[in-house]
Amino acid sequence: MDLVAWIGRQRTRAVAALVAIAIALPSLGAILKPYVTEAVVGLLCIAFLRIDVEAFRSYLRQPGSVVAAAVWTSFAIPMLFGLGCWIAGFEAISPALFLGLMLQAVASPMMAAPALAALMGLDATLVLCTLIVSTVITPISAPLFVYLMGLDLSLSPLSLGLKLMTILAGSAVVGLLIRRLLGADAIARHRDRIDGVNVLILFVFVSAVMGEVGIRFLDDPIKMLALTVFAFAVFALLLAVTYLVFLKWGSKRAFALGMMTSQRNMGLMLAATGGILPDLTWLYFAVSQFPIYLSPQVLQPVARAIARRER
Repeated sequence: MDLVAWIGRQRTRAVAALVAIAIALPSLGAILKPYVTEAVVGLLCIAFLRIDVEAFRSYLRQPGSVVAAAVWTSFAIPMLFGLGCWIAGFEAISPALFLGLMLQAVASPMMAAPALAALMGLDATLVLCTLIVSTVITPISAPLFVYLMGLDLSLSPLSLGLKLMTILAGSAVVGLLIRRLLGADAIARHRDRIDGVNVLILFVFVSAVMGEVGIRFLDDPIKMLALTVFAFAVFALLLAVTYLVFLKWGSKRAFALGMMTSQRNMGLMLAATGGILPDLTWLYFAVSQFPIYLSPQVLQPVARAIARRER
């Protein structure tokens, strides 16, 4: 039996299981934490490997949809977050949670977003194109909103931009080279194995970020439960608003963009700030991984229904 292919066939169920395993084995998370960057690169290589070349070219010929989606996730979302936090008075009620929300807002979409979109059968090419553009914008947009919101951080936009571009360019070269060597037919035949590798690489990232969540739940279950419910609410709001904004492009595209927008790269913000953040901000980042990695399983029926309706 091909174990990797079997894991790949589980797809969204396997991604949901990663969260439980990561929480149950915190020591494994400590071991895997140094390999987070390699995991992100691996996920991006697979995303480029599986890219629909014709769809990618069509987006390049008519980049309006990609630019619009990138502007939405890079500028509109932070503005809406800032306005919502100001109305709710988050800065006064809980400065640490306000900081976490704003860092979530200014972050680009997760680099695993195309992989998760592919696992759900969504338009991974549109997600990848938007991810590239929004990631390039992030070194400009993030410091801008940090300044406007008065957050006491130093993001070093030049070094951040160089690092991001290096990761993206290197992943693109490797992924597209492998695709050229193997051919589209071979990639299609080995879909299950590729999905299995995707899941295994995701495990590295999930374990590193969520390793201590279980211990914190035991220490203060009420606080952690409230924070988790809040994280799910933020995720759902981002997904729903983005879906409605882009619904005129079709349900399948709108849902893919909604999933992408709700999956923010908070790990990138941790790296940019050197990890020097209040404890509550760290906890919020950790529990925010729950909706990200459980959503492919929970929302899979919705994605299938949308796909059937648009056939």
